Amino acid sequence: MPQYDAILVLSFGGPEKPEDVMPFLENVLRGRNVPRPRMLQVAEHYYQFGGRSPINDQCRALIAALRTELDAHGPRLPIYWGNRNWHPMLEHTMRKMARDGVRRALVFITSAYSSYSACRQYMEDIERARQTVGDGAPVFEKLRHFHNHSGFIWPNAENLRAALDQLPDAEVLFTAHSIPLEMARTSKYVAQLEEASRLIALGAGCPNYRLVYQSRSGSPQQPWLGPDILEALAEVKEAGANKVVVAPIGFISDHMEVIYDLDYEAAARAGELGLKMVRAATVGTHPRFVAMIRELIAERAAGGVDADPCRQDCCPAPLTGARLTEIATPCSAEPLPEESGKRPRHD
Repeated sequence: MPQYDAILVLSFGGPEKPEDVMPFLENVLRGRNVPRPRMLQVAEHYYQFGGRSPINDQCRALIAALRTELDAHGPRLPIYWGNRNWHPMLEHTMRKMARDGVRRALVFITSAYSSYSACRQYMEDIERARQTVGDGAPVFEKLRHFHNHSGFIWPNAENLRAALDQLPDAEVLFTAHSIPLEMARTSKYVAQLEEASRLIALGAGCPNYRLVYQSRSGSPQQPWLGPDILEALAEVKEAGANKVVVAPIGFISDHMEVIYDLDYEAAARAGELGLKMVRAATVGTHPRFVAMIRELIAERAAGGVDADPCRQDCCPAPLTGARLTEIATPCSAEPLPEESGKRPRHD
């Protein structure tokens, strides 16, 4: 059985002050032909919140909670943190790991689901960083997807019940990040979301619910998963309901995709429609969720069979439209397309 020296928490990253916003967006969009006016447009979303994304602080809180969990129950592994697009950058973290003598590490990616941008692309990031670091770069093994793990399901069910306590008998909309249909076809993303929705609804005692999507970007000519949350709210109203609970099960924390797209945009749309809306919390640092990460580490360290292995050929990159300029990243962030009929998005 392999022995592991450390655990790496791998996320997307986000700006932490106004001066970070444009460099961060340039990192997100590197290699893509996106006009600067479009970048300035999406930057305004960050400036509206003081130029600071919540995502890094939420990673810090999760890491602190996980460190306490591992100190109390083991295994006592050092925890490292790296991001794709903002500090601490993955390459810098990997160099530190190599200097610290880490040779074999496990990776926890902050996404419950599989798709190219939520999983495979992160593994490509790791391999690129390993090549850059060169000799001495650690070997990494990813922890399995956790979309149906009780440590993810039950906190979400608790949060949904708490929201329904505020609006009894409300319509329930589960939301997740939309992705291009081409990307969805090459992964288990939709099937995993449907399974998580069913299990969370069952745990919350909620027989009626609907899975919808949010944060769509990209050319209007390219098909993406739908319906969009804003369209779904209108449909709820047209069906005669007057209250709705929105549960963002596609995300593990209340980062910008949640606080802007749901707490700001969707809430405003619900108000226009005359709908009372409550947004359920994400799992964040719920003790059961933090314990789940420890359980996944212990499972892998014990040589347990991976229930959802990442094969070399799974979740391949899209080959046509979605691959060109507008690959999204569920549960963290996505780049801005060159041409779009939709509002620009953010992390």
